[in-house]
Amino acid sequence: MMKVGILTSGGDSPGMNAAVRAVVRFGIAKGMKIYGIYRGYEGLIDGEIEELDRRSVGDILQRGGTMLKTARSERFMTLEGRKKALTTIETFGLDAIIVVGGNGSFAGALELSKMGVNVMCIPGTIDNDLGYTESTIGFDTAVNTVLEAITRIRDTSSSHERTTVIEVMGRHCGDIALYAGIAGGAEAVLLPEEPRDVNSVCRKIIEGSNQGKQHSIIIKAEGYPMDSQELVKEISDRTGRPVRLVVLSYLQRGGSPTLADRLLATRCGDKAIELLDAGLMNKAIGQVDGKVLGFNLEKALAEPGNFDRHMYESVDILSQ
Repeated sequence: MMKVGILTSGGDSPGMNAAVRAVVRFGIAKGMKIYGIYRGYEGLIDGEIEELDRRSVGDILQRGGTMLKTARSERFMTLEGRKKALTTIETFGLDAIIVVGGNGSFAGALELSKMGVNVMCIPGTIDNDLGYTESTIGFDTAVNTVLEAITRIRDTSSSHERTTVIEVMGRHCGDIALYAGIAGGAEAVLLPEEPRDVNSVCRKIIEGSNQGKQHSIIIKAEGYPMDSQELVKEISDRTGRPVRLVVLSYLQRGGSPTLADRLLATRCGDKAIELLDAGLMNKAIGQVDGKVLGFNLEKALAEPGNFDRHMYESVDILSQ
């Protein structure tokens, strides 16, 4: 009987619980034993592991966060820490580890694979920064959360006739800012992939004001190379208009996952079990052209991001 461990690692994302639920129930249906590893790689090192049954994952599909908890493990970044994790895997007799997380978690899984551990990786991150897959679990929920915030903030921005800068997550990938900016009608979107000159943003605000626009929304990804407070001051000084800053921060990670994230997570969990049952090793699960597939893990990690330049250039056209 195959024994499979599952952990969630790095930043939490809505839909992680749906992935855990799918792995447990599809795994048991295939005659496997599924073990939950708590607190990510930290729990793997410390042996925080218990067997999960169908009831263990009841009533979690609709919940944000992760029932297995998560942590960022500095110990796992060391060879000594990884050796301790390997000892735990051998002690519990685990035949494979399923990792739900982002690129850092995948990189950790790749190191385990080099030590002889069979790993399956499920993309759980709101940043949508894994280039091999069209979407990551949690991204759709995060964008919808930001979109709702933009809608609420717009009411106050309009009432007070001012510019509002909204900072969203996205240190290296600006997809949350870009998608929410398009759908939320932002006047400008500032991304790490394409650092835009502040003067062009200020011109856009002034030109809009001259045409009768009484307020404006600027969406800034956290990875844009200018401090948000500095940006607000710069825009205010150059436009002569009041500017406010709203930082959404961890609000974007929480909440019940959307339909899209629940389905993607469920399908990815199913695919991970299917690949293990077929005897395959070291795969990254992802979605391409609507199909959920398994990709070589090392090649998947090396895949560059999918920056949509056409969508980015559409922001200016749509906001005129």
